Amino acid sequence: MSLAVLLALASFCLVATVTPGPNNMMLLSSGATFGLRRTLPHLIGISGGCAIMVLVLGWSVAGLMTQMPILYTLLHVASTAYLLWLAWKIATSSGLHAGGAPGRPFTMLNAAGFQWVNPKAWAMVLGAVASFARPDHLMADVAVIAVVLVLVGFPCIMLWAGCGAVLMRYLQHPHALRAFNFVMAGLLVASIIPGIVEGVHEAASGNHSRIGLTGAQ
Repeated sequence: MSLAVLLALASFCLVATVTPGPNNMMLLSSGATFGLRRTLPHLIGISGGCAIMVLVLGWSVAGLMTQMPILYTLLHVASTAYLLWLAWKIATSSGLHAGGAPGRPFTMLNAAGFQWVNPKAWAMVLGAVASFARPDHLMADVAVIAVVLVLVGFPCIMLWAGCGAVLMRYLQHPHALRAFNFVMAGLLVASIIPGIVEGVHEAASGNHSRIGLTGAQ
C-alpha cells in the first residue's frame, strides 16, 4: 500500500471506531460500572475480535457475502435481535451481564465473540476490505488492514471506557448507576436504528448488494 492509501485507511478506521455504536456504548457503561482496569479485557477483546474478523472475512468469505447477499440480511436480522436483547439486559440490571453472570464485565472472549453479532462491526470490516484490499495483493493488504485497525482503533475505544471510568465516581449510588445504564441501553438501541432503517429501505427497493459504514464501534 502507498502512504496515501495508508493514511486514508487510518482515517477510515479512526472515524469507524471513535463514533458512537454498540461497542462504545457498552464500553462507556462498563467503564462507569467496573472501572477502566476491569474493562481492559473488554477493550482487548474488541480490538482482537475485529482484527480476526478482517483476516477471516478478507481471506475467505467476503466474496461469498457479495454473491449471496441474503446471508448478510439474515445476519443483520439476528444481530439486531441480539443487540435489542442486550440493551434490555443492561437497562434492567445494575451492571453489565457477561456470560449470564450479573455484575461481571465482558471477558476478552465475550467481547471478541460479540463482534460476530455486531452488524456495525461487519459493516466496518467488509467496508475496509472492499475499499482498501487490492485483489492482486489480497493476503498482504488484508493483514495491513487488520494491523491498522488495531493501532488506530484501540486508543479510540479506550476513550469511551475512560470516560465511563471518570463518571464512575458520580455513580456510586445504585439508583444513579441503574439510571445511567438505562440511558446507555437507550443509546445502544439508538445506535442500531440507522442500520435497521437502511435495511428496511434496501429490502423495499430490492437492493441488498451495498454494505456501508455507519460508525462501526
